[in-house]
Amino acid sequence: MPKALVPAHTRIVNRFNKETFVFTDPVESEALSKFDVILEKGGSGGGNAIAHIHPKADEYFHIHKGRLMIMIEGVEHFADAGETVMVPRGKAHFFRNAGDGEAHATVSFTPGQKHLRFFVNLAASTVLTPENFSPQGDPKLLAIALKLHAYRDHLYLAGPPIWVQKLMFAALAPISRLMGYRLIVGPDDDLLGRDAVLELATEPR
Repeated sequence: MPKALVPAHTRIVNRFNKETFVFTDPVESEALSKFDVILEKGGSGGGNAIAHIHPKADEYFHIHKGRLMIMIEGVEHFADAGETVMVPRGKAHFFRNAGDGEAHATVSFTPGQKHLRFFVNLAASTVLTPENFSPQGDPKLLAIALKLHAYRDHLYLAGPPIWVQKLMFAALAPISRLMGYRLIVGPDDDLLGRDAVLELATEPR
């Protein structure tokens, strides 16, 4: 039976984006990756909430509470509780809380690839290595280059051609390691038994 990547219901708070990741049932699957996102008022307005694409997976936002705005290819899509918005693979997008209160959504990817690991890594890094971000939440180039090279074909920035980004991240990744940057969880690491590390990035309910 598949084991969870991290303990069930692990919560990681990205204060730069006023965003909490909730890994409710973090069992890895090639078919589907999913987790929950809770946004405070103004959430996902931080520096690392930028337009991006997932070249090989469709992304779904199912809203449980509040209201989200999902920008897809420059067009705003608003979704309220009970509604779902799909972002086709390869389409530039970002999202934010569009209401006055808290918003809660389940985010899922099909196929799953290794998005669960990618987002555990990304979310935890905002807590465990905040020095890798500017005060506004912009990720430092060498830190994000290492992540995006390790998880290539999962996420790219909107705008620059993907082949250019691949070359750039591949060139910068070895420099990142020499400068001391590390992944919290790599794409091929064993299942995480490092609860003590994750607890540092976890806010209890």
